[in-house]
Amino acid sequence: MQKKGEKNMKKKKPREAKITFEGLVTEALPNGMFRVRLENDTIVLGYISGKIRCSSIRILMGDRVKIEVSRYDSSKGRIIYRLPPPKSSKCAEDSKDSEDSKD
Repeated sequence: MQKKGEKNMKKKKPREAKITFEGLVTEALPNGMFRVRLENDTIVLGYISGKIRCSSIRILMGDRVKIEVSRYDSSKGRIIYRLPPPKSSKCAEDSKDSEDSKD
């Protein structure tokens, strides 16, 4: 018997566990699909998640991304985050040289 104000509570199924990897976009395909090379040298077909699509974040070849891969089908995954480009020491040296030339 239910008490007043208590709704019919159903048990939720636990979500399917996904594995998150970092990878490098190697090829851009139509309709927001990309080929991504993971850290373990596996190539996966990645599609853009809804948040990235709504935010109009551009993903290009050579970008590093985070991708969720299902346990059941490891050949496809969802791109959930575009990682910032690495800060190389060469760029930092170039900016120092340009500051020195101004003086």
